[in-house]
This record gives sequence, C-alpha cells and structure tokens, in this order.
Amino acid sequence: MLRSMYSGVSGMRGFQTKLDVIGNNIANVNTVGFKAGRVMFKDILSQSMSGVTAPVEGEKGGVNAKQVGLGVAVASIDTVHTAGSAMTTSVSTDLRIDGDGFFVVSPADGGPQYLTRAGNFTLDANRQLVNADGMFVLSSDGAPIVLDEAVTAFSISQDGTIISIDQEGLATPTDFKIGVAKVVNPGGLEKVGGNLYRMTPNANAGGELTIGEAANLETGTGSIVSGQLEMSNVDLTNEFTEMIVAQRGFQANSRIITTSDEILQEVVNLKR
Repeated sequence: MLRSMYSGVSGMRGFQTKLDVIGNNIANVNTVGFKAGRVMFKDILSQSMSGVTAPVEGEKGGVNAKQVGLGVAVASIDTVHTAGSAMTTSVSTDLRIDGDGFFVVSPADGGPQYLTRAGNFTLDANRQLVNADGMFVLSSDGAPIVLDEAVTAFSISQDGTIISIDQEGLATPTDFKIGVAKVVNPGGLEKVGGNLYRMTPNANAGGELTIGEAANLETGTGSIVSGQLEMSNVDLTNEFTEMIVAQRGFQANSRIITTSDEILQEVVNLKR
C-alpha cells in the first residue's frame, strides 16, 4: 500500500481531534471560568531511504539523508490559562481572582479537594459557602466556611477576608478567609468536569496542593474581586478561523487518500 494513504488517514484523524477541541471551546464560550484548549501536532518518525554520507575535505562532498515522512500525530492538547474577561454582577458571593490563583472546593469536610476559577458561589440553608454543585468553598485553613447566624450581611475584601455586618450596621472582620491555591504549571491540571480541576504531579511537585491567602505578593495568588465573575477566555474570532483551517486540512488529507486510491486502481488495471 502507498505510504501517502496512511499519511492522509493520520492527517484526517489529527484534524478531527482539532475540530473536537474547537467544538468544545465554542460550546463553552459563555461558561464561567472556562479555559480554552488547543491542539498541537508533531510529525511521525520518518522512513530513511538512504543514510548520510560524511564529506571528505578535498575528495568528496557530503550527501544528505533521504527520508519520507509517515504522517502526523497529536503532540499535545493544551489548556490555555489566560485570564477571561470580567463580568460585573454586584452579587457579593460572586468572586473573581485577579491573578493566577484558584479557588479550592471540596464535596465534604476532609474530602478530596478540587481547583476552580468559577467563583459563582452561594450560601446554602446552613449558611455554608458553596459552589453551584453544593461543594464547600474552603478557607485558607482548608476548612469549610460557615457564617454565624448573627451575621445579617457581609462583604469580602481583596485578601479574601469575610467582613460581617450585624443588625446595627457594625462591620467586623471574621476569622474566615477565602482560600486560594497557586499552581506552578496550570497546564498540568486535569479537567474533571463542572469547571473543576484535579491536582496532578505535573502541576505541582509531588502533586501537593497548598491552600494560601489571596493578595499574597510572595506567592502571587492574586487578589479577590467581589461582585464579579471571570468569563470564558474563548475568542470566537480565533476559534472560527481555526475551524476553517481544520476543515481545509481535513479536506486536503481526504484528497490525498482519494488520489492514492486512484493510483492503486491504475496498478490493479495494469494486467488488463
């Protein structure tokens, strides 16, 4: 069989994966805290038709190797962790991180911990700060945040401190601070759905998750902005442009397969 046919098949598979990623990006264009993905390609090991000949000074020149490529493969599917645009909601429990940190949530006290950039939090019936799926928002101490019944209203400062306002209008800082975690390599986080990420050994050394405070200049966690949400960082102009590129690449590779099939048909017909 012709090598070009298998190269065309690998190209179609690669561009199909690219279209899958683009489709997911466009579907989440209005998802709070969503980070777009991108596909990077690499060539497959080439087949050498002849090797390299070294030059000999004054006698003969060198000869380059003759190699035929065998197609393309997906090198990586990266998550682009650039900041999304801010959307003002004026809801005190809607939080946005102005920096590189992540909120930390957990389905139960002492349970597994997940990272998220989606700050659409609410207070439940037990006055616990939770996300849209009912997971606890953890404080800088790694514990769930539960407000006292005497707190009739509250605000959240840039360092994550929850400031209670009592019935007389007196503002008092509480012991709770919104926890923020810093990740060395955000691209190494694993998506688990629901705007959540799971820590991996390639995100932080040893896969350890350390919860700190916001607005920490030493760790660079970023400050917290109350009353705003971080929107998706998907750029529709770029996504539709990449869609056209992927579509034409898919069509070009399908043409390679068609042409290879016609050549094979001519070979079969030689016996006639």
